[in-house]
Amino acid sequence: MASVRADGRVERGDRTRQLILGRAVQIASVEGLEGLSLGRLATELGLSKSGVFALFGSKEGLQLATVRAAVTIYVDHVLRPARSVPPGLGRIWRMCEAWIAYSRDRVFRGGCFFYAATAEFDARGGKVHDALASAQTGWVTFVEQTIEEARCVGELAVDTDVCQLAFEVIALLELANAESVLQKNNLGYDKATRAILARLRAAATDPAQLPSPLPPQLPSPFPSR
Repeated sequence: MASVRADGRVERGDRTRQLILGRAVQIASVEGLEGLSLGRLATELGLSKSGVFALFGSKEGLQLATVRAAVTIYVDHVLRPARSVPPGLGRIWRMCEAWIAYSRDRVFRGGCFFYAATAEFDARGGKVHDALASAQTGWVTFVEQTIEEARCVGELAVDTDVCQLAFEVIALLELANAESVLQKNNLGYDKATRAILARLRAAATDPAQLPSPLPPQLPSPFPSR
């Protein structure tokens, strides 16, 4: 019986932790990780502050757990859809589509969680900075690997500068996110789509494997909400 009760407590604790982190990632995407506090989350969710403290230990512990939770959500919405497509141009394009949908559909209320959090902590030191830097490195590495795979299967030119192309794709996606959040419209996604397509088509061995270019006068394949 004791083990059953203990298991029940663990399950309840896990559910409470997920409830807290679900709220925390949304708050942080809008107000920043510094906008988080154990007391605030306890009040908003109707929990005891001591119970929330027992789960995370400190504000920094809460921030680190929030970054980890955001990574899991990011993987589910961006990396996993890309991995469902065989290596090549199709996987690169699926990755871009998934990222745009992730930002445009506001998986996080404030747009891309990591764009906002990195701007908040990029000039600081400490564990939260390091966790965000590690997450960014993981994303850049994934994009570079995805592009390198396409080069290796012969769908990108052999002389493609993989690191440079990855940098440009990420920059275009992030700028689209920033413009959408600031201006409260989806026009940046159209511009990013055209620019990324043009860049990929220029490097592709067979541009016909990619979607047709999107003329400015035509509607975007990513409709406004």
